[in-house]
Amino acid sequence: MNKPCFIAVTNRNLCKRPFFDVIEDLSKKDVKTIVLREKDLSEEEYYEIAEKCKEICDRNGASLTIHNFIDVARRLGIKKIHLPYPVFLKEAGNMSDFESVSTSIHKPEEAIKAQKLGVDFVFAGHVFVTDCKKGLPPRGLEFLADVVNAVKIPVYGIGGINEENITKIMECGAAGGCMMSGFMK
Repeated sequence: MNKPCFIAVTNRNLCKRPFFDVIEDLSKKDVKTIVLREKDLSEEEYYEIAEKCKEICDRNGASLTIHNFIDVARRLGIKKIHLPYPVFLKEAGNMSDFESVSTSIHKPEEAIKAQKLGVDFVFAGHVFVTDCKKGLPPRGLEFLADVVNAVKIPVYGIGGINEENITKIMECGAAGGCMMSGFMK
């Protein structure tokens, strides 16, 4: 089995210390990318945070992925974008200027459609119980394995992923897992 691969997903509201200190530390870790997922911000507020995160990531040679705000990514020259599935469907034909385009899916059929529309990889979830989806039952490892088997592109599990259960994600054939709260400490 391959070495566990993590994608860091941010949520500054979970940080126990200054957010940019967390980004500084993340930019020095062995993660595939840092997805700046600050869903509560306006586009302008997001831009300001993304600009500072880009500066930190560039200085440390880390990969930064913009979440949802396509124009922010373009304005900052960031070539990696992660889009919610409905936004991805709407924008799929307009993403050729990005090096990497990913989306979040909740059904194998969505992964198949995303693959056909040219996505580079998907986040599939939520796999385990997570505070981000309070009250919603997790889809589980069988769901994750079904998604992995439905497509040829890499699949990353999301939702409740941590260093203790990443092995289970990898055993399903996933390329890795997305972790939020474990990185925000």
